[in-house]
Amino acid sequence: MHDIRLIREAPAAFDAALARRGLDPIAQTVLALDEKRRGRIHAAEQLQAERNAASKAIGEAKARGDEAEFERLRALVAESKSRIATLEEEAREADRALADLLAGLPNPPLDDVPDGPDETANVELKRWGTPRDFPFPPREHFEIPAAKAGLDFEAAARLSGSRFVVMRGAMVRIHRALAQFMLDTHITKNGLTEVWTPVLVRDEAMYGTGQLPKFAEDSYCTTNGWWLIPTSEVTLTNLVANRILEADQLPMRMTAHTQCFRSEAGSAGKDTAGMLRQHQFEKVEMVSITRPEDSRAELDRMTACAEGILEALGLPYRTVVLCTGDMGFAAQRTHDIEVWLPGQNTYREISSVSTTGDFQARRMNARFRPAPEAKPEFVHTLNGSGLAVGRTLIAVLENGQEEDGSITLPEVLAPFLGGARRVLPDGTLTG
Repeated sequence: MHDIRLIREAPAAFDAALARRGLDPIAQTVLALDEKRRGRIHAAEQLQAERNAASKAIGEAKARGDEAEFERLRALVAESKSRIATLEEEAREADRALADLLAGLPNPPLDDVPDGPDETANVELKRWGTPRDFPFPPREHFEIPAAKAGLDFEAAARLSGSRFVVMRGAMVRIHRALAQFMLDTHITKNGLTEVWTPVLVRDEAMYGTGQLPKFAEDSYCTTNGWWLIPTSEVTLTNLVANRILEADQLPMRMTAHTQCFRSEAGSAGKDTAGMLRQHQFEKVEMVSITRPEDSRAELDRMTACAEGILEALGLPYRTVVLCTGDMGFAAQRTHDIEVWLPGQNTYREISSVSTTGDFQARRMNARFRPAPEAKPEFVHTLNGSGLAVGRTLIAVLENGQEEDGSITLPEVLAPFLGGARRVLPDGTLTG
């Protein structure tokens, strides 16, 4: 949500910031609704004061026996009551319209975000690792013999339709091991607190992080009004909704491993083969709640946490900063980490780490007290994948594939797999 005071003070700057995201000028429309709302409130307050004075005068006129004045004042009070009700309703209508308008406007980008219309203008920040030189044409994950035995897309389609998978044997064990490795790393090395959260939430939680109202079609809603979370960013961030934190509680750094659900609206025809783009998937999410002055540094820290997972797994990657035309709705700045997939001969997104400033905090009224007795201020919120578990599985399979159809696994996973370091062509885990 946007600070209406900043728009009043600098409407041209607000329009200029949103123009970087490709939006037309909107500040004057916002200010017109704001002026209407404030005008109706002021008029109602003035009329209420006059009504109060007239009500007092009624008793005085009655006491004097001035029947004409008594009737005039009584009619005035009755008329004022109706007029006040009209003004208050008009103020509420303007307030709702203003809130709806502001709720649909994206977060302005930080000054250091590159301008551009789409992903072609994203700027690379770093690369790590050298893609392996295969002595054979590398396969995509769903074509590797060792993986095919444990990835059943036909059974999933019979159960649920397209963009689902049933995993068996080695594949589900490696998938689970990856999630456990990520969690353990974030907890023991990166200092995050593990949290378990529901995957069903109310409208307010989705609104708080920016999924509603603008992106309702991207998520699933149950018949009784619960939303299936697209990521535990929703639940972790909303843990501070409508709270005032003390300064010594910040930074608050959390991680969670959850099922996630996305309708993939608008992605028809994209990545239909394999498990790259699924309706149901798992992520290990990171969320930080910080003081405003610390959020930019926290973005870099969280990015390094996600990068460290890939480095430990030996998976080549590159990190890019998204341009203004490619950023998410709630983000001020976003770092995408893209892992090398030899089967596709390209880098694909595996983590997206963003700072939202106070954009989400305003929507969910999350604040902190900088000092004892100080006036509360809005916190800053950040979120990032640490990592998408299914996509990490894809990267492990493709980068570790061998010519005979087997797969060599990252050494760091062996403790989570009973010492296994390979998957044989028939899908068997072995040391």
